[in-house]
Amino acid sequence: MLPTTLVNSGSQGNGVRSPRDAARHTAGAKRYKYLRRLFHFRQMDFEFALWQMLYLFTSPQRVYRNFHYRKQTKDQWARDDPAFLVLLSVWLCVSTVGFGFVLDMGFFETIKLLLWVVFIDCVGVGLLIATLMWFISNKYLVKQQNRDYDVEWGYAFDVHLNAFYPLLVILHFIQLFFINYVIISDSVIGYFVGNTLWLIAIGYYIYVTFLGYSALPFLKNTAILLYPFALLIMLYLISLACGWNFTKMLCSFYKYRVK
Repeated sequence: MLPTTLVNSGSQGNGVRSPRDAARHTAGAKRYKYLRRLFHFRQMDFEFALWQMLYLFTSPQRVYRNFHYRKQTKDQWARDDPAFLVLLSVWLCVSTVGFGFVLDMGFFETIKLLLWVVFIDCVGVGLLIATLMWFISNKYLVKQQNRDYDVEWGYAFDVHLNAFYPLLVILHFIQLFFINYVIISDSVIGYFVGNTLWLIAIGYYIYVTFLGYSALPFLKNTAILLYPFALLIMLYLISLACGWNFTKMLCSFYKYRVK
């Protein structure tokens, strides 16, 4: 799951990796090591993963600064510890159960909603976004003088998980306290509060994604990843003018999907 590949790093005198070193640095080997640790909870650093989750809200730059430290010490940018993924899965389960309770869903309907949120909203959409960002960053953002480096797909998915966590907490946890009493009402304050939470959540996703790619020193012009902010604000203003209630639409969609 290395985000970069350096051709001459760890090579022999003639500039070629030894077979053993090359095998240890392949994406497949890194992926196997990462997945294997999913079944060894004692090897996971949950305290550090909680620290990252906290700072993704208060100071996401510090999270990506730690990625630099990992690159220096372990020669990889992406996480080698699945503790963050495990805790994110727990958050998904808890928040989705809360969402099902607020929407007055039954047990089996809540299970269907949980499967939808995990495999479609998080994993499915994450695969599409990570693949798109992987293509764009390698095609258009890599500096010409650093063509020995490339952004690997695993790091792109790692950035998605970082950005998805704040969005999840805002839309699937904080918003729960306002849905029945404020947001889904037909009043102006209802769709104003709901749409504003969507604005903050998606805006945070864009910003944390931007930080993830700007942290890679071999990329250029990463500021273009902030351009969707303009479209987001425009859509937000249009929704207020037209009275669209994004949360109400989401609740109706979820109820339709679990029938």
